[in-house]
Amino acid sequence: MTPLDLIETEPGQYSLLLDAGTTSVDGLVEELGHEPNGYFWEGVAQLLVRHEAAALDGRFSSDPEGGMFCAYGTDRAALEELGARMAAVANDPDRMRELMTLAAATGFEFDD
Repeated sequence: MTPLDLIETEPGQYSLLLDAGTTSVDGLVEELGHEPNGYFWEGVAQLLVRHEAAALDGRFSSDPEGGMFCAYGTDRAALEELGARMAAVANDPDRMRELMTLAAATGFEFDD
């Protein structure tokens, strides 16, 4: 799930974390006109859930900041699946391009 981390913050409570600016696709994200901050990665999560993983909808909350993406909740399995999907984007320039093309085609706007 690298570069994301899933931690148990207290019994039964989990957080999925990504330090913004630490992925191998950050340069590509900037080339495509975005800032790879926590808000951008929240948009990535929203796109993935909306278009590829609808079963995750409503199973976690997010609380991004400029320097970090954070999703949290009690459903560890949902956060694990989201983390795996986000890691695939964060580690593969072609996958990031596909997602950015999807965003443009559907009118999705990142809040970065």
